[in-house]
Amino acid sequence: MPGSQARSRARDRNDILNRPEFVSLNQPPRREHVAGEPRGGGGPRRPVRQQSQQEDSTAARGSRDSSEGGAGGDGGVKEASRWPEQDCMQLNPSFRGIAISSLLAIDISLSKRLSVCVRSHGPGAPLRSMVTLLALTGHALPWLCGTLLCLWRSNTMAGQEVLVNLLLALILDVMTVAGMQKLFKRRGPWDFAPGFLDIVAMDTYSFPAAHASRAAMVSKFLLNHLVLAVPLRILLYLWALLVGISRVLLGKHHLSDVGCGFALGFLHFNLVESVWLDSATCQTLISIGTLRWIPLL
Repeated sequence: MPGSQARSRARDRNDILNRPEFVSLNQPPRREHVAGEPRGGGGPRRPVRQQSQQEDSTAARGSRDSSEGGAGGDGGVKEASRWPEQDCMQLNPSFRGIAISSLLAIDISLSKRLSVCVRSHGPGAPLRSMVTLLALTGHALPWLCGTLLCLWRSNTMAGQEVLVNLLLALILDVMTVAGMQKLFKRRGPWDFAPGFLDIVAMDTYSFPAAHASRAAMVSKFLLNHLVLAVPLRILLYLWALLVGISRVLLGKHHLSDVGCGFALGFLHFNLVESVWLDSATCQTLISIGTLRWIPLL
């Protein structure tokens, strides 16, 4: 008898699964009660009851919070979904976005500092009248009216050819700049309301600068089709540059608006030169405009 007990103890020592750390491996897995299953059989019920109580308390708390929040919570969700993605904060903006934003900030800051003729009592008040007159020389109405007057007084076919193409270039410039301004709708540095002459010429926004575009196109056109001395050529280039600067001094445009206006004016000149109307076509247009055109049958 003692020998059999010793053998059983030795067998228990050699059995690994009987050690305390492996006792859980010998027991069957516990089954918790799931909703929908009948309550029966063994197994602990207290954890399931505690879990169901916690779920009930969580649901009650959520319903109470939602009832207290009410329309405010729904309004917040709708308000959040209503905002576009552009209004959200970009936590990781791209290098391109940072560079563009920095350049625009520098452009606005420099344009406001250069707007010395905005107020009648500012540092540029003595020059305000002269700068305003200089800016008026780049307006669309004087050039359109002057071109029509010269075309009416002209008696040569060569002069009429040049004037008709200049008139078409001016109309192209006015329509193109007005369309781009309506498209971008950029305000000036000081966001002034447009004047009467600006409304008539459809120059109501800042980008691109209509005066700068017109001055660049007209100066290039006159230099290409008129025989001028060197001093007059220099003065014509200087006039176009000063017209663009005058708009910045008056607070009407940014520096970038004037630069893009100059580029657009040179583009208009190249376009008019590529589709230049000959003398016969110009005479036909003049006859239609003066109601003296007789179509050939």
